[in-house]
Amino acid sequence: MSFNGQRILPAARKAKDLEKLLALPYEWIVLLDMHVGQLQPLVQLAKSHGKKPIVHADLIEGLKNDEYAAEYICQMARPAGVVSTRAGVIAKTKKNGLLAIQRMFLLDTNALEKSYAMFERTKPDYIEVLPGVIPHMIAEVYARTGIPIFAGGLIRTEDDVERALQAGASAVTTSDRELWQLYGQDDKQGGRS
Repeated sequence: MSFNGQRILPAARKAKDLEKLLALPYEWIVLLDMHVGQLQPLVQLAKSHGKKPIVHADLIEGLKNDEYAAEYICQMARPAGVVSTRAGVIAKTKKNGLLAIQRMFLLDTNALEKSYAMFERTKPDYIEVLPGVIPHMIAEVYARTGIPIFAGGLIRTEDDVERALQAGASAVTTSDRELWQLYGQDDKQGGRS
């Protein structure tokens, strides 16, 4: 999956954030907190502006985070991809031919090992590592799984972004509008030097 050199995946928390994103040159975007009634209209709005929206299934109010919800998201809203912590949601997303991004939280060694075992079963297209400000863990997760990594969570500065990318992250997800602006210009022009 190519993101055309896009190193930031801007994540919109609210409809107002999405409005800002529509004016920026990003092709791939993430839609976070929303109500189930907003799902289809927001995905369609993003698509109508040439965006490829990735929906965070775990953060949709009014939908239970299970395989049935994933089927609904894939069939009715038809985003470019789905993010979830749930193995069943990832499996259903892959079955529907959409980009499947499995989120993992770096809590402790036991949780990490359980995540590695789960990735063997689910084989997501990408893993989103949270928090994304621990570069050596980004490198470890990629080395252990061979699955491309997104870094997300607590990304607040340009330095945080650069360290995550240098550690091997394919892209960084962030809801920080200042980082959207900074990297939106750079990504449009082919990257930072």
